Amino acid sequence: MLSILATAACLLAQDPIAVAEVLQREQICDVTADYFLGTEDYPRAIEIHRKLITARPLDALAHYHLGFAYGMLGMTREELTEYRRAVDLGLKQWDLFLNLGIAYLEEDELQGATSALRSAVSLGLNHPEAHYNLALAFERQKMFAEAQREVAESLQLDPNQPDARNTMAIIDMEMGYDADARKLWSELTRSQPNFAPARTNLAILDQLDHRRFFSLATQERLDH
Repeated sequence: MLSILATAACLLAQDPIAVAEVLQREQICDVTADYFLGTEDYPRAIEIHRKLITARPLDALAHYHLGFAYGMLGMTREELTEYRRAVDLGLKQWDLFLNLGIAYLEEDELQGATSALRSAVSLGLNHPEAHYNLALAFERQKMFAEAQREVAESLQLDPNQPDARNTMAIIDMEMGYDADARKLWSELTRSQPNFAPARTNLAILDQLDHRRFFSLATQERLDH
């Protein structure tokens, strides 16, 4: 974004029409406001975007960018308000719905998350993160078959996702496919030795297997 903003800034004094074309093409609502967004100066980005919205309350992109800045500061309720406003104003970007869905997940609003992330997948079919986060929404609702399908779609688009592979193993375990989960975690610990969640989950599965074994052995002694 920084290079785009620099290009727009250089053009601004020379050719207002050219800068307008740059902004429209690159989805920049305001050069100054989005410059601070791009440099991660979120308090300043919020300040300028709020002023921009006061002057242009129907600017859907400005609402989206304001929401993003709020989200980066952990202000999730404000983030959601701005995202919903952007949606109501007709903005249809896959990443808007992705961020809306993630914000809903953070608030444990699973129906809202599922709806938003379905839209993210529909608008950004080839983006693995849209499928992956929809899988998380399904998994938290115990819709395991749907979650498994979306993780598989995400991994097909980008196989190098340790989080997605870990989530697939978790879903397998929740569905009772312990052998499949063990295989995935074992492969993940070999290919990504520094990925701690896989080692932790494999250790948990080992403990569960030991408990099941001793429980079964105890029951057999009692039966005899």
